[in-house]
Amino acid sequence: MRTTIRKMGNSQGILIPKPLLAQLGLENEVDMEVENDAIVLRRPRDKARQGWAEASKLIAQSGEDGLVMGEFGNDDDGELEW
Repeated sequence: MRTTIRKMGNSQGILIPKPLLAQLGLENEVDMEVENDAIVLRRPRDKARQGWAEASKLIAQSGEDGLVMGEFGNDDDGELEW
C-alpha cells in the first residue's frame, strides 16, 4: 500500500487505515523504531509493573507480607533522641 506523507503542524505523518490497525490489534499507542531502513510499528509491550498492585493486595490478604529480613538498626541509632 502506498500513502502520502502529510504535514501535521510542525511535524509530518501518515494516516493508517482503521481496518489495518484493527487487523494488527493496534489501538491508542504503538512502539515505533527504525530497523534496516524501515519504520516498524508494534503493539506496546505490557507496561512495567503492570499487575503489581493487584498481586500485592492478594499477598497482603493471604498474610504472607511479613518482612523477609526483619528490622535492623543503623550503628548510630543509639545516639538518636526521640
